[in-house]
Amino acid sequence: MPSKELLNLVGDWKGYRVASVSREPATESHPETIRIRLEPDPDHPLICDTCGRPAERVHDTTWRTVRDLPIFDARAELEVLTRRVWCPHCGGPKRERVSWLDAHQRLTKRFAESIFNLCQMLPVAQVAAFYGVHWHTVKNVDKAALKTSLQPLALSEVTVLGMDEFALHKGHRYATVIVEPTRKQVLWVGVGHSREAIRPFFTEVLGPEGCARIEAVVMDMSAAFEGEVRAQCPNAEVVFDLFHVVAKYGREVIDRVRVDEANRLRHDKPARQVVKRARWLLLRNRENLPRPEDAVQLDELLAANQALMTVYVLKDDLKQLWRYRHSDNARTFWEGWLQRAMESGIEPLMRFARNLQPYVRGILAHCRYPLHTSLLEGINNRIKVIKRMAYGFRDQEYFFLKIRAAFPGNAR
Repeated sequence: MPSKELLNLVGDWKGYRVASVSREPATESHPETIRIRLEPDPDHPLICDTCGRPAERVHDTTWRTVRDLPIFDARAELEVLTRRVWCPHCGGPKRERVSWLDAHQRLTKRFAESIFNLCQMLPVAQVAAFYGVHWHTVKNVDKAALKTSLQPLALSEVTVLGMDEFALHKGHRYATVIVEPTRKQVLWVGVGHSREAIRPFFTEVLGPEGCARIEAVVMDMSAAFEGEVRAQCPNAEVVFDLFHVVAKYGREVIDRVRVDEANRLRHDKPARQVVKRARWLLLRNRENLPRPEDAVQLDELLAANQALMTVYVLKDDLKQLWRYRHSDNARTFWEGWLQRAMESGIEPLMRFARNLQPYVRGILAHCRYPLHTSLLEGINNRIKVIKRMAYGFRDQEYFFLKIRAAFPGNAR
């Protein structure tokens, strides 16, 4: 067991000195504990915790038991004689300032800081088990530290935004995340993905002046997001992202045509099986096919099926829209693509082209604002990791703080 002299040296309990040390051996229900009794150092000045100025005398005292960092493998408990002092400046009894212990806390500041640091790498439950404290205590420490450490949002230079939704819980409950894509900073997280759900960001966070500064907002083809941005940000261009449009094309066109072609070939079982099993082959980009034989199989499939060939080629051509930097050229290309889609006679493709027509303005806006939501997809993946680490979050505010802390933003 460490001596009083050693504890005084390494303990760094300013204003206090070790009066006694005792050891309690481990039991089945309680770990080994080193109990340290601390008494005020008579040479240390009395300081009022309210005003920070010297106090006249001690008003009263009380004993508190608090946890400190473990000593080797043993739990460390401090019995601290805390005092209230008579402050002539505040005009009454006030708590004495103790630099290493906050008022009403059962953990020293350095112990709380260590818990917070470990929470950045491990789930709350594992941190609680490691230090032998209740998980709710760990969560409260982490949450309070996140609130303190997160810097106030600097919105005066924000001119572009990215918006996306993510699954909050099972059962189709969603939340919306809004980021500043150039700084990779999460600005806001809110429950829901309707216009009413995201409105507080524009009215309460950005305000009228901030909304007027927004030049572009990149998003998926969400009518709610688009409608609210156009209503709140009069100078903003809505930019629709390539990823979501192509993903929608894959679901609504390629998957539908593949199923229709498989059904058409129901009397030719070998050919039908080839088409049915070709989903990922058709949805992947050719350059991302993992094996050379996959490219050969894709070429044979497309050569044997005209409908699949048509929708596959038009999928690749559609991506060209996001490579233009002049909107006139992009519009000319779109009109040619639209004509080919409507002349194909393939109903899912024709329906997709008609439904895409109202969003062309947002697609062509990419020429002026070459933004994309790949950062948002990365944030969504990180959110899933945060949820898995915590086995879900009951405290929604804490969950959103963890998301903001994971993407605090990079300096420009």
